[in-house]
Amino acid sequence: MTSDARDENRPHERVGVYICHCGGNISDHVDVRRVAEEVGKLPGVVVARTNMFMCSDSGQALIQEDIKNGKVDRVVVASCAPSLHELTFRSAIKRADMSPYLYEHANIREQVSWVHDGEKATRKAATLVAAAVAKAKNLEPLEPIRVDARCHATVIGGGVAGLRAALDLSRRGIAVALVEKTPFLGGQVARLDRLAPTGETGEAVIRQLAEAALRNPQIEVCTCTQVVRSEGYVGNFRLTLNRRPPASEDARGVAGGAALEKLAPGSYVPQAGVFPAAVPSENREWVLETGVIVFATGFQPYLPLEGEYGYLKRPEVITLPELIRQMAEKASSGPCLTVGGRKIRRVGFIHCVGSRQIPGIHEPGADGTLNEYCSRTCCSATLQAALQIREAYPDTHVFEYYRDIRTYGRGQEEYYERAAKANVIFFRYEPEAPPVVEQAGGRGYPLRIRVRDTLTFGEELTAEVDLVVLSVGMEPSPIADLVETLKLPVGVDRFLQEVHPKLRPVEVANTGILLAGTCQAPMDVGEACAAAQAAAAKGTSLLIKGYVELDPFVAEVRTELCTGHGICAEVCPIEGAIELITEADQGRTTRVNPALCTGCGICVPECPEKAIDVKGWTLKQYEEMVDAIVAA
Repeated sequence: MTSDARDENRPHERVGVYICHCGGNISDHVDVRRVAEEVGKLPGVVVARTNMFMCSDSGQALIQEDIKNGKVDRVVVASCAPSLHELTFRSAIKRADMSPYLYEHANIREQVSWVHDGEKATRKAATLVAAAVAKAKNLEPLEPIRVDARCHATVIGGGVAGLRAALDLSRRGIAVALVEKTPFLGGQVARLDRLAPTGETGEAVIRQLAEAALRNPQIEVCTCTQVVRSEGYVGNFRLTLNRRPPASEDARGVAGGAALEKLAPGSYVPQAGVFPAAVPSENREWVLETGVIVFATGFQPYLPLEGEYGYLKRPEVITLPELIRQMAEKASSGPCLTVGGRKIRRVGFIHCVGSRQIPGIHEPGADGTLNEYCSRTCCSATLQAALQIREAYPDTHVFEYYRDIRTYGRGQEEYYERAAKANVIFFRYEPEAPPVVEQAGGRGYPLRIRVRDTLTFGEELTAEVDLVVLSVGMEPSPIADLVETLKLPVGVDRFLQEVHPKLRPVEVANTGILLAGTCQAPMDVGEACAAAQAAAAKGTSLLIKGYVELDPFVAEVRTELCTGHGICAEVCPIEGAIELITEADQGRTTRVNPALCTGCGICVPECPEKAIDVKGWTLKQYEEMVDAIVAA
């Protein structure tokens, strides 16, 4: 539908409004056509159109056609949240050879149709669109900020994701510093025996990646090294690195730190990874200049609380990583599995330990947090271990206690089917009635597991076992120092948080900082490598031109009004974004570093002279929006 208002041919007042039905998400509650009719009568609006899916190719084509035909010189899109499709519409406008910053977005889904209905929803939608039109008429064709970019990347973390990202960046001609705090490369994958569903060994995967990285002249591997300070911005970061001799616990499976001296560079140490270089004998601190930073800091397995299912109180209760390690180090002989010198006739696996925790049911950790997310990889890992036991040790019986089986990965459902055929016995429990592990009463079994099994309609079943294995989930690595140093965004699950899971899946709000692998969320090895490759691709696109273009929504100082009192610099949350300087002809004044400024606007209301504003969100634009809302 189209409503064409009178075109007064005034500059900055040829606004096109494009309203989305959102497949019914909006139009089921908002009279979209009536909104178009009303806003089409507003001064300056020359086109008001609706479309079932404005973000679709056909919807974008409507906007582009009006721009190319000279009908509109400002665009307002009324649809879902701008966080979803603002980039989509800006890109469409840019392809039509108009400044992508001559665009304003009205959110009439989350702010209207999802919370209102009927006449109220329609009126509010019309009001929000009117406010967006008022702002659009005052938009200026801003230019993106261009900063030089150093063709260098720093990857923090030497696990499988870090190695994959470093290799992909180097193959695109970018020099890489691979920073790993331990003496080894490999991360958590080095602690695994077999990987689901391929059956490859963790050692084989790590060896291949690590050896390729060590041979690559574009990659500088820095082990026993940590980032201690950071400054700068995308294309021009300055990282202070500290390298120190390893402590004995850094050996991770090697007999004491002194044993590291005897390792040949490039050798593989079981449960530790590839040892890339000689051990540093003294501390060294230096500054590294780099263009982008890739976080590949990985995860750590959940450590059960003392007494959780008997953990740390009963030697017969261990975690799945501990079982994998023991089975890899000391292969049992005979038809029965042996763990810790004991013959295991029956083993019980308990799923979801440290994952999908529920407030009021599960006990928080020492920091008061709960892991309410699913760790995603635990079910497949548990089923793989159960199958390995059943196939290698037929006299060892396996019980699995689960809430839900989530073998979500390609080819991993087969593990569930094979486990059932291999006579693995499954019990399903509800979270409010988890299995109870207690001392057994007889027959030579040390432990007994009681559960109210929903597969048998809530019947309480008991099984005596020799070993209980807790299938623990993933937690983010403890990188609070890096989060603080680089001001990184962290989600409620304590993993690093991307800007948008679909549109910008490996970027954080700090431009130039990218995410690879399980620092972002629980993933299996294949997903972690795919995320690392995505981060490498994004890093390449940022650096390969030699410069970076940034959105211009930053603070701007009107020097003729500025008196240099410095309040704006005091309240600015970004170090170095606002500086006080002395000009020969103007005296003391303020300067904004546009590459560091995030456009948060905190400085604007603090300035008594009103000498500072944010491009794209000026006080004048706000005033026009408020006037439009009041007049509606």
